[in-house]
Amino acid sequence: MNTFEFIVKFVQDSGAFIYISMLIMALGVAIAIERYTFLRRARAQNKKLWAKLLPMLQNGKFKEVYGLAADSDAAIGKIVANGLQRMQSPSRREDIDAAMEEGMMEIVPRLEKRTHYIATFANVITLVGLLGTIVGLIKGFTAVAQVNPAEKAEMLSASISIAMNNTAFALMVAIPFLLIHAFLQARTSEIVDGLEAAKISFLNLVQRAKSEAATPATK
Repeated sequence: MNTFEFIVKFVQDSGAFIYISMLIMALGVAIAIERYTFLRRARAQNKKLWAKLLPMLQNGKFKEVYGLAADSDAAIGKIVANGLQRMQSPSRREDIDAAMEEGMMEIVPRLEKRTHYIATFANVITLVGLLGTIVGLIKGFTAVAQVNPAEKAEMLSASISIAMNNTAFALMVAIPFLLIHAFLQARTSEIVDGLEAAKISFLNLVQRAKSEAATPATK
């Protein structure tokens, strides 16, 4: 028996609940792929844009930075644009920080979007597998009670096969889902930490630029 035949027989021997588990698995895999692709692209965009913005900020080219940040789809661009926009009016460091934090509050939910569904699916598919196991055992023992003793062993074996297949499939899906959820959360936290670090660097550069601009005026 090859792998394909084994999978087909496994599904056929698992009862109706296996199809619910397979649907949950398909949804979870689709979300995991979409989230991984989104986070990977967001991370790359942020690194690429920040590499362009940092030298310009260090040289005090705030107008050029604003134009580049405002036209970018990267998360770091939104945050920097908010900070520079707030700088156009008299403001303290705390005011600029608050404006950039407002951008963070808009971006972080987008980074975390749908990731929690994967952990939820892991729990749900485990429960569905357990339900399939219980239903399979109930059907098996009910049927065994109504047949000849010679057929009991065969029917009981079939019902136990259905029950165990549901449990096995649920665990085979739930365990990777939990690991994928942890990986995506770690990747999201890494991006958020990078945005926080960039925000602090931006504030420090702005503060230094203001201090340098104020120094000649005091002399």
